[in-house]
Amino acid sequence: MYSLIDVNFEVIDRSSLAIVFTGIFIVFISLLFIYLFFRYVLPVFLRLIAKKKAIKLGQPGHNGDIHEIPGDVNAAIAMALYLYLNEIHDKESDVITIKRVSRTYSPWSSKLYNMRNL
Repeated sequence: MYSLIDVNFEVIDRSSLAIVFTGIFIVFISLLFIYLFFRYVLPVFLRLIAKKKAIKLGQPGHNGDIHEIPGDVNAAIAMALYLYLNEIHDKESDVITIKRVSRTYSPWSSKLYNMRNL
């Protein structure tokens, strides 16, 4: 019986294996360098650019830190948003009525009749 893929391992020599493993090594080393660049080098560049931009805009004391908003200010903003979003909704009676409608035919039930019996 013949297989779909016929591989002859006798044809593969040492130079072919060296090329394959060298290529794999180059790919993984380049992925490692890309990771290290995005993880450690790029944030340093971004901080330097932000510092230059802050000095250009006239904020010489800017050190690139993010200033946090105090908790009471966050609570006031959250309460204002909550009250605003609740005023948008209409007052509803909170009563749900479900009417049962009997339909004998639907496209979903007719799928059964279109299937082939094996």
